[in-house]
Amino acid sequence: SLQPLFSKSSFGFSFLASNSKLARFSLVTTAAASRRIVSPFQKKAAMSSTTSTTSRLGAVKVGDVISSDVTLMEGQADYEKPVPVKLYDLIKGKKVAIFAVPGAFTPGCSKSHLPSFITAMSDLKQKGVDMVLCVATNDAYVMEAWGRTSGGADAGIRFLSDGNAELTRAFGLAMDSDVFVRSKRYSLIADDGVITHYFSAEEQSSDTWAPNVLAAL
Repeated sequence: SLQPLFSKSSFGFSFLASNSKLARFSLVTTAAASRRIVSPFQKKAAMSSTTSTTSRLGAVKVGDVISSDVTLMEGQADYEKPVPVKLYDLIKGKKVAIFAVPGAFTPGCSKSHLPSFITAMSDLKQKGVDMVLCVATNDAYVMEAWGRTSGGADAGIRFLSDGNAELTRAFGLAMDSDVFVRSKRYSLIADDGVITHYFSAEEQSSDTWAPNVLAAL
């Protein structure tokens, strides 16, 4: 009879038969799915030890570095094919504001969160912000339409789709819904890819609106 022995592997424990025939049964059934979720954080080799990284699905925090592995999608005019955008490449060397909403065209996002950034664009620029990005898990076509019809795109905000919830899950801010995974509401400031300010809606949504962001800069 087999005498199961336990040994650690990179994914957990495996059973090994004593007669050398391999009989592995991974205890982690989601390994393949985990490999598809890319953490947005990585440590730059040149950064000081005070700048931290987070584990996969860990909470985003000040000092984290947005990784070059995160790819979002940007819709194009006239329903042209969306183009992939490497988030780190886009924001490298820039001071950027990123705000995420649970859904495009939804009431709170359309009436409060997005308009707060539209009206604050000139003030944000005076504070040294080079670029403002809006992120949601809607598809790229919806995000393009929302940016176009809301006036956000005309104001200079870029609307990016996290349709696979890659960034959202890695930030630990995913919310299941009856339609698709949504992002929790948040805003942040990143300077050359390093998160310098983070604003959560955990207490109240207005904490993530542009006036609160401006007050912290």
